Amino acid sequence: MTSATRQAGWRRANPAKYIAHLEVQKALAAGRLTREPCEVCGAEVVDAHHDSYDRPLEVRWLCRRHHVKLHQYGEDMFPVRRR
Repeated sequence: MTSATRQAGWRRANPAKYIAHLEVQKALAAGRLTREPCEVCGAEVVDAHHDSYDRPLEVRWLCRRHHVKLHQYGEDMFPVRRR
């Protein structure tokens, strides 16, 4: 299975996630959303994490390391920080 086929399969299997990812990309490009440092360690290179795909522009900014840990160990790993 090639990467493109795997990616297309993921998109078909996860339409809400895919749409949320596209919304984040569009909002970043339009300047309606700004990347912030990782909320755990302050790293500048971050991923957008969705607690709910129903609210695609409400994201938590996490470095790859903390994003992976959050998915491995659950949402309570890094509770949402109140601003």
